[in-house]
Amino acid sequence: MDKNYFFEDTITADEKRVDGVAKVTGAATFSAEHTIPGLTYAVFVCSTIARGTIKNMVLAKAKNAPGVIDIIYYLNCPVVPGYTSEIKEKNQRERVLNGLNVFADNIVYSNGQPIALVIADTWERAVYAASLVKVEYIEEKPETDFDNLMQKAEAPGWGGTYKRGDEDAYKKAEVMIENEYSIPAETHNPIEPHATVAVWEKNDKLVVYDKTQGPKSTQGDLALLFGLKRENIQVITEFVGGAFGCALRTWPHTPAACIAAKKIGRPVKLVLTREQMFTMVGYRPISWQKIGIGASRDGKLTGITHHAISNTSRYEQFSESIVDPSQNLHDCPNVNTSYKTLALDINTPIWMRGPGPATGCFALESALDELAYKLNMDPIELRLKNYAEVHPQNKLPWTSKHLKECYELGREKIGWHNRPSVPGTLKENGMLTGYGMGVGVFWAGRSSATARGTLYADGMFVLQSAISDMGPGTTTAMVSIAAEQMGLPPDKIRFELGNTDFPTGPTQGGSGSTTAVGTAVTLICEAMQVSLKEMAIESVPGFKNYKPEELDYKNGKVSAKTNSSTSISYTDIIKQSGKPELQVSKSTESFAQRDKYAMNSFSAHFVKLHVHPVTGVITLKKIVAVADCGRVISETTARSQMVGGAVGGIGMAMHEETLMDHHSGRYINANLADYHVPVNADIPAIDVLFVNKPDNIISPTGAKGIGEIALVGVAPAVANAVYNATGKRITRLPITPDKLI
Repeated sequence: MDKNYFFEDTITADEKRVDGVAKVTGAATFSAEHTIPGLTYAVFVCSTIARGTIKNMVLAKAKNAPGVIDIIYYLNCPVVPGYTSEIKEKNQRERVLNGLNVFADNIVYSNGQPIALVIADTWERAVYAASLVKVEYIEEKPETDFDNLMQKAEAPGWGGTYKRGDEDAYKKAEVMIENEYSIPAETHNPIEPHATVAVWEKNDKLVVYDKTQGPKSTQGDLALLFGLKRENIQVITEFVGGAFGCALRTWPHTPAACIAAKKIGRPVKLVLTREQMFTMVGYRPISWQKIGIGASRDGKLTGITHHAISNTSRYEQFSESIVDPSQNLHDCPNVNTSYKTLALDINTPIWMRGPGPATGCFALESALDELAYKLNMDPIELRLKNYAEVHPQNKLPWTSKHLKECYELGREKIGWHNRPSVPGTLKENGMLTGYGMGVGVFWAGRSSATARGTLYADGMFVLQSAISDMGPGTTTAMVSIAAEQMGLPPDKIRFELGNTDFPTGPTQGGSGSTTAVGTAVTLICEAMQVSLKEMAIESVPGFKNYKPEELDYKNGKVSAKTNSSTSISYTDIIKQSGKPELQVSKSTESFAQRDKYAMNSFSAHFVKLHVHPVTGVITLKKIVAVADCGRVISETTARSQMVGGAVGGIGMAMHEETLMDHHSGRYINANLADYHVPVNADIPAIDVLFVNKPDNIISPTGAKGIGEIALVGVAPAVANAVYNATGKRITRLPITPDKLI
């Protein structure tokens, strides 16, 4: 099929990543790379038990070590206003203050918890001194074994149960299946570890260089914690070296660096080690699911029951929407779900790419595949038979939905006609060969955002918003949108971000950056073009007799519609007006038509693989990822998102598993050597296809979210292909050879 089918409406002015050169040449400055005069270095001392209290800390040797400036722990930590009950009562955003209040007391909630901070004049000296700190504990037996403690799970404060139609209707169906599914904890492992550089310029003026997906969110959290006005805190995040969700909130290391910098009166840099990335900044929670699905003999779904449990920490409630796909992805009259959380003596989980739906779709899409075999029906035909033309819960129309096209494009590209209907019957070069598919879904609304645009007399158009870019290509997308709207070459446009001094941008997560900030950029361009027309009429002699509606703009010029020779460049308009620049700020509210439309992005993932019949080793041969993500703004960055999501899905399906020693409550593979992730040799050819039909209801850009649906649905596609190749249904991830032989 011709490539133009997928990208005929995309912006093609320049497909280079705007920030690509800076990143590959080392010119990009990440949070840990900022050098401030008088900088000191901080290193955490972490708990070696998972539950109990600190009885005593022996600090003498550490304090007397060379270069040590101070050691902060619960007995000498300065008062943090946000830890007090008075501030907590005023605080309407409890997620930070209900988290781990670092150095607030001597209680130990998890192994690896930060319990002291050593500050020295060099990082090496801080590391050495931290090794000299001795801690005496009153230890209690930890509870970390999820599988053996599930009976203690409780419903969270919201979303515990849901019922539509009859409960457990699947049990009365003509054809039914029932199965349980388990996913271990998966730890974020971006190449850039979390880091904070804290600088107190005055007693009430704080500057923080921090790895965060939400500079404005971090600014607000620190304002609450330290009792400051927001405008007195500046958070700077110029570049983010990957995050996948682990930088969605303010973790203990950020306030710890701020506490230390204020206490010693000097800037402090705190960088987490790889092991600390496992114990301090979240992970995809452990989960157990049980699904029952029933259908009539012709494949029409009659009932879905979905129960799920995931873990949280002892000191904080964390929950996510695991069961939601079963409620609304496929059309079914009778659905009931339940969701509970289990508090363990482990650090708090956090949203990881495709949060909730990635977990829930593994179970749902695996169960549908199992049902298809029992019905002797093609898995795609089963999904088409139960295609939801409107949202199954609220019966609202979709802003757009082109999942059928995803099925068709993926089916053709993967060679679905070669898929054997009987598992274990197809071989290629002596290898068992299988095909599988899975569907992805994620919310696709629009949050609020503000941006500022300044067009200078020299022709540069500078856009600014406080959003950060963790890698999806936000900078490139905004430049592409502005280039098309203004008719300017991309090299004349600069998008500046990652600084709370800029207009408010959303936290980057949930696949909402392009729709939110892109809408603000679109409004800026439209307003700026109106202003340029007015300026031309007011300041340029040749335009004085025209009305605004008689003028047009394209290719960086304003011209008369009836006389194209009467034209003038944007820059000349500004020069002739006598102004140095033209500046416009615009805000967009969050999507206001929630009561009229259902908003989702969709994807379909297809996998072909080989399984060695003796060793059980799986070799992925091809992946096809198809996205219904509205209009594709930048083919380069959109494809990168889909490929990255597929790689993450491969990790989820075949490699990733955070292992725990339940005796000590300690992770035993908290490093990049023992925690398995996909490497280049594990990645097959990946074809990325886009339906590429704009959704102009959600956003005038026509785009809707892509980042999450790039991963959601990949893991079940792999598992379903494994079953097609071997006849073995693996329901506990990761799928490793020992589970197949």
